[in-house]
Amino acid sequence: MLIETETTPNPSTLKFLPGQAVMSGGTRDFADAQEAEASPLAEALFTLGDVTGVFFGQDFVSVTVGPGAAWTDVKPDVISILLDHFSAGMPLFRAGSAADISVPDDAPADNPEDAEIVAQIKELIETRVRPAVANDGGDIIYRGFDSGKVYLKMQGACAGCPSSTATLKQGIESLLKHYVPEVTEVRAV
Repeated sequence: MLIETETTPNPSTLKFLPGQAVMSGGTRDFADAQEAEASPLAEALFTLGDVTGVFFGQDFVSVTVGPGAAWTDVKPDVISILLDHFSAGMPLFRAGSAADISVPDDAPADNPEDAEIVAQIKELIETRVRPAVANDGGDIIYRGFDSGKVYLKMQGACAGCPSSTATLKQGIESLLKHYVPEVTEVRAV
């Protein structure tokens, strides 16, 4: 088995491609070791000490290291853990934990009167934004729409990336404003 590695726009994050499906649907973001307890793979990666984030995409795993960590030191250990996990066919999640994803209350609920606008926003995010962001080792999740403002959550390599503000404002906000005139601003939550 070969694990390919790709850089991301976030210098603290590398994207690892095991050559097989990681998640059959959706994505999963682990921001700390406590959240990683739901996954034997994420938990093993956090035991390395320098790992500060793990993200599972459809066919990749993004790993983020903390300040001062050198990828030259950490990368062989990450690859070893990934090889062991995928070669052994181990489960990605512990029984009963995969669906236990809490929905944060950090964005407004959508107004039913905005249903058509919200549908357009979600379609654009799903068809244009998420595939591009996944190429960079991350994901972006729709969190809400209120009074012209779209709330999005950045995950994986995108969370904490130096260029995430530019991506959000110049890329995503411009795209949404162009296709959905009711959008006035995009904010990260």
